[in-house]
Amino acid sequence: MMMAVTALMATTSAYGQFEKGKWSLQPYAGGVVSSITNVGSYDLDDGTELKKKMAVGYIIGGEAEYQFAKKFSVAAGLNYTTQGCGWDDFSYWEDGVRVKIKNQRDNLGYIKIPIVANYYIFKGFAVKAGVQFGYMVRSKFSAHGTAEMDILGDGVIRDVDLYGTVDVMDQYKRFDFSIPVGISYQFKVPVTIDARYQIGLTRLNKLTYDGVKNSRNSVFTLTVGYKFKL
Repeated sequence: MMMAVTALMATTSAYGQFEKGKWSLQPYAGGVVSSITNVGSYDLDDGTELKKKMAVGYIIGGEAEYQFAKKFSVAAGLNYTTQGCGWDDFSYWEDGVRVKIKNQRDNLGYIKIPIVANYYIFKGFAVKAGVQFGYMVRSKFSAHGTAEMDILGDGVIRDVDLYGTVDVMDQYKRFDFSIPVGISYQFKVPVTIDARYQIGLTRLNKLTYDGVKNSRNSVFTLTVGYKFKL
């Protein structure tokens, strides 16, 4: 029993090391908090201001890493990221019916290829920066709402659910280029926590109109991955 435990600890410790000249592969998944810059609030006909909000999404993918030296490596990956931005909820009256609109959001989906350099300040802890190429594969505006109305004609006011999506792919450019910067930490068991901020450099919107001028993606990701040697 003791020999089995010792062997397991030795294997775990070995995985936690970074060896020069070695390749590793790491699948990962996590959460995304994002926004679109230079897309501000907008006003309704009654003067109500709807402010922009951050959007929450997810990321799933993997990357291969090559350890050039004890403290330096380069990693290239492939992932799918959902991001975008949202706006405040609001309500209005139409023909005596109160309509509430919520969860307004531009939902963007990207396939991305990040290439980052890692510098290990101490064992397991790295700072990183690089370049990232993205291609938009999904772009929809969605909103959910309710209307307070007598739908059955029995004099009882009920909430009627409203939900809709609109394809807005023609409003956005497909290619996105960004600079990812961040930090990561790998535990002795080969689990890695990675936090990155993606600085969008390319213009996102195709057209320029009131409130939308040179918009760019602003994305923060937090992932958990499992790294193993090749």
